Amino acid sequence: MRDIATGDRRDIANNDRRDTATDDRVDLDWRPALARSVMFRHDRVRGADLLLLPERVVVLRGAAGSIVKLCDGERDVAAIVAELARRHPDAPVDAEVPAFLRQLRAEGWLR
Repeated sequence: MRDIATGDRRDIANNDRRDTATDDRVDLDWRPALARSVMFRHDRVRGADLLLLPERVVVLRGAAGSIVKLCDGERDVAAIVAELARRHPDAPVDAEVPAFLRQLRAEGWLR
């Protein structure tokens, strides 16, 4: 799930980890949902999932769209990880998905 989201000519998956230097954990009880100003869409022309934000678009790559789709405010992080682990048994979702969700929350795209 590396290199999974880009926006404004930058890659949030490869940002330096200054915000995570003090705490790499995400509360597994957190129920992530898109911020009010963010909309999820699938662009059929590009064949890509997108996050539409005020005055910009973030193109989601790889598994990022399937992760964001599960952020409905109903499922907690543990349930999202469990569902993705079921779908992708060989992927390291227990480590990478919470880190990805933390990055999206740091950007202000999840609440």
